[in-house]
Amino acid sequence: MEEKQKSVLTPVSPQPVRPDAPVFDKPLVKPITTKKFNKNTLLMVLASVLVVVLGVTTGWFLAGNKQAGSSPTGSSDSSSSGGSATEAGIGDESSYSSTAEGVLKQGGIKGEGTHYIDRGLGEGKYVYLTSSVVDLDSFVDKKVQVWGETISAKYASWLIDVGRIKVVD
Repeated sequence: MEEKQKSVLTPVSPQPVRPDAPVFDKPLVKPITTKKFNKNTLLMVLASVLVVVLGVTTGWFLAGNKQAGSSPTGSSDSSSSGGSATEAGIGDESSYSSTAEGVLKQGGIKGEGTHYIDRGLGEGKYVYLTSSVVDLDSFVDKKVQVWGETISAKYASWLIDVGRIKVVD
């Protein structure tokens, strides 16, 4: 009979794939340990909360100190005699890039503008106006000068968003 040979496997130490790759004795992932709050951590958390609360409170007080009815970027001007307004709008004239002068009329062109300025040069040279700052209706049929920003238009030859208006005699 044949003798059965026992095959014994001897454990082989793990070899790195690359000979120059390091072999680590310690595991790469460490267990998570929970630490108790110490005084320094508690003080830092409380200080952070205090800074945030103080910042929000300061901002709230600064935002709430505006006078009722005041404009955030300027003031409205009108005549002090109780008559019709001679000026209206916000800001300084130099802060606007466009200006035009002529007689203010009501009406736009194909939905662009609410009013227009007749400069005496014909219908093709009208300056069409729109404004969310100034009530242009109170200046209709008066010779005015307007300041504002030119905006793109499809039908109007020149369309200005009015920021300031002044009656010119």
